[in-house]
Amino acid sequence: MPLDQAATNSKITAAHETIARLRAEVGRVVVGQQAIIDRLIVALLIRGHVLIEGLPGLAKTLLVKTMASSLDASFKRIQFTPDLLPADITGTLIFDPAGRTFNPRLGPVFANLVLADEVNRAPAKVQSALLEAMQERQVTIGDTSYRLPEPFVVIATQNPIEHEGTYTLPEAQVDRFVMKLRVDYPSADEELRILGRYLDPTADDIAVRRVMNLEEVEQLAQLAASVHLDEKISRYAVQLVNATRRPAEFKLSSLAPYVSFGASPRATLALAHVAKGHAFLHGRAFVVPEDVKAVAHDVLRHRLVLSYEAAAEGMSSDRIIDQILNAVPVP
Repeated sequence: MPLDQAATNSKITAAHETIARLRAEVGRVVVGQQAIIDRLIVALLIRGHVLIEGLPGLAKTLLVKTMASSLDASFKRIQFTPDLLPADITGTLIFDPAGRTFNPRLGPVFANLVLADEVNRAPAKVQSALLEAMQERQVTIGDTSYRLPEPFVVIATQNPIEHEGTYTLPEAQVDRFVMKLRVDYPSADEELRILGRYLDPTADDIAVRRVMNLEEVEQLAQLAASVHLDEKISRYAVQLVNATRRPAEFKLSSLAPYVSFGASPRATLALAHVAKGHAFLHGRAFVVPEDVKAVAHDVLRHRLVLSYEAAAEGMSSDRIIDQILNAVPVP
């Protein structure tokens, strides 16, 4: 093994102690949801934005707030409502009568972690206010562009069952989310623990401790970026994404009527970055095919535009991705 590779392996092993502290601190408040916690850690390390979808009462907001509180980072929560304006997110120019000038007032988007709660409750013009921030990591107010702090991660939540008073996210914005995570019901044992905490009169006294600062986050991010991605694994990721666009070429002609538009090249980049983060969290300095397969659903499910026929026959994005993973040869 090369000396530099051995040093990287040693650093990755040491980094697990830091990540374990973060997991443990979040776990003191949030019961279960370990897979979602790991994905959020990956998103933080690769500077990727995340869309979390789940039914009411599954602790989506609590999870994000707890993780933000355990980091020495600025955090802002934006509650999306139908009457929200773009300036309420990005900021605006305020007239100063004394100096007869317009001064910028920066909005809540200027934070390391931004929670866009119930993002689908605001109209498209408000949702699109996040586009420049998510892609360019800057905000333009008047004629001046302002850089957002580093790291900058948007974590948005939405309710999948409510349709009245909600607005579907534009495809251009959905594609900016590196992952779409689905929060499921807790197990019976986990729900019993949740009930025990609810009935515990001292539960409200639990204060989240800050266990990681921004310098440590940056060091972990650099280590995650150094994880090796072999050309064969890169080709595998490209083939998976191509299979969503041209399923017939991968002997998946039966899927063609269900997919109107496949994933964009941005999906390939996201698949590679998230797979590297997944390998890093599992203590490896290189990516294996299992890393790509493990994150494929989270990276691709929101990037497939399904047809009306798919909706009529109950064909979901996850089922389509399952068939693609089974059909594309693993290197």
